[in-house]
Amino acid sequence: MRAKTAIVLGAQWGDEGKGKIVDVLSGRFSVVARYAGGHNAGHTVIISGKKFVLQLVPCGVLRPDCRAVIGNGVVLDPMAFLREIDRLKDLGVDVAGQLFISDRAHVILPYHRMIELAAENAPGRMKIGTTSRGIGPAYEDKMKRSGLRVIDLLNPAILRTHIHNACHEKNTIAHALFGTDPLDPNKMYEEYAGAAERIAPFIADTSRILNQALRDGQSIMFEGAQGTMLDIDHGTYPFVTSSSATAGGAVIGTGVGPTAIGTVIGVTKAYVTRVGEGPLPTEIHSEQGELLRIRGQEYGAVTGRPRRCGWLDLPLLRYSTEINGTEWLVVTKLDVLDALKEIPVCAAYKIDGKTTDSIPADVRGLESILPVLTTLKGWSEPTENVRTFEGLPAAAKDYLKFLETESGAKIGMISTGPDRDQTILLPEFAATLDAMAQK
Repeated sequence: MRAKTAIVLGAQWGDEGKGKIVDVLSGRFSVVARYAGGHNAGHTVIISGKKFVLQLVPCGVLRPDCRAVIGNGVVLDPMAFLREIDRLKDLGVDVAGQLFISDRAHVILPYHRMIELAAENAPGRMKIGTTSRGIGPAYEDKMKRSGLRVIDLLNPAILRTHIHNACHEKNTIAHALFGTDPLDPNKMYEEYAGAAERIAPFIADTSRILNQALRDGQSIMFEGAQGTMLDIDHGTYPFVTSSSATAGGAVIGTGVGPTAIGTVIGVTKAYVTRVGEGPLPTEIHSEQGELLRIRGQEYGAVTGRPRRCGWLDLPLLRYSTEINGTEWLVVTKLDVLDALKEIPVCAAYKIDGKTTDSIPADVRGLESILPVLTTLKGWSEPTENVRTFEGLPAAAKDYLKFLETESGAKIGMISTGPDRDQTILLPEFAATLDAMAQK
């Protein structure tokens, strides 16, 4: 029997519209659990024209009967978390009793931001294009076994000692390498001890919550952050994030076993985008790229940075499907392509004169890719607000069928606008979800 769980993740470089998709699907799940990343990942959800920007909090909180979990694989900035739940409360969403934070998650502190910001801007250093929010240095401390975990926030003695020792070390390093002014450990302790009191009611053994939910026959959605090509192992290294954004990260980042995973849902735009530095083989350098950016509102939900735009990359999508075990694809922003009479798609790569569909591991190989483009017919009519697959223009249906055939995964859902209701749910996918939702 199929487990009543699903992983929803980005199939590209993040920003695929996972927030809306998780929100739409969460009505069929009892729990939504975030498994990786930090507040560098932004999900924008629009419900009846009302905009919610979520960074740490799983989208499940927008459904009153859905519990939300921040898993142990996430790095938590306490101040960012408190600001986010305050914003949600102002918008009429009170997460008390509905949202839980893993006691084993690691904490981001101000010295992590100090180190990352200084390193990213240091002369002669290769720019990764980070958000400078301390995510990478927090994961570094986690792997060095010198990090502070959420459970440690509740012990004032441990918190004080950790902050004083860490500030001594980080201040010395930052000043020696980058000439950075030191942080005050006493002030930091007072701020974070106060934050700990507000966070305490949310802290729990979330692995136990999730495994008990499974034993009780409840359904769980595991919510990814960023995208497959930003995964620390499988992405375009070193232009990646510092966590496991692929499907395997859901197991590590929440504390459920691999046999508990029922299906994997990959979210892909009808084209591709990327924020920051790093390879983007199908990047559009003409006015068509700007057209997609404007029509798709391609600006970072967290940073506001303009996203680089490219044509749909099928070798990348096949790679993503393979390493995630993706069964279903959700295609977002189909309506952004409405204005195009012809739509180029990357069918293969040419590297050093040889045609391939393999993704090189090294940056030199990635940067030397020449995309082999094939052109599909555009539909030049609006798809926004279309609610059925049959109601789409014939050329739009052909585009989606081509994407499905070439990707190796079945299309289950199509987004034709930013609002929760601007969604096409295909029957076989709906039946799979309904089976998970049954008690």
